[in-house]
Amino acid sequence: MKSTWLSIAAAALMAAAMPSQADAHCGGCGIAAGVIGGVAAGAIIGSAIAGPRYVEPAPVYVAPPPPAYVEPPPPPPAPYCHSEWQQVWDGYAYRPERIRVCD
Repeated sequence: MKSTWLSIAAAALMAAAMPSQADAHCGGCGIAAGVIGGVAAGAIIGSAIAGPRYVEPAPVYVAPPPPAYVEPPPPPPAPYCHSEWQQVWDGYAYRPERIRVCD
């Protein structure tokens, strides 16, 4: 590909450098045409030689980490329960009765 561009640029440069009948009437036109042709040829050759400036790397797949085992939290402590005697009103009088009390 580069040699094709180089040969096209060289042919364009040679065609621009050859004098023609129209150049006989203008004294400084040949110099101007040569400068313009040289700049154009330099741009073509320079763009053919220069490769791409930055090539983006291929995307890399990164697997997510495996799930970690986490122990469940311990259950809340059971309430402390005990029984005690209390006086309970049964409608006629107080009588002792065993009652379960949880803290």
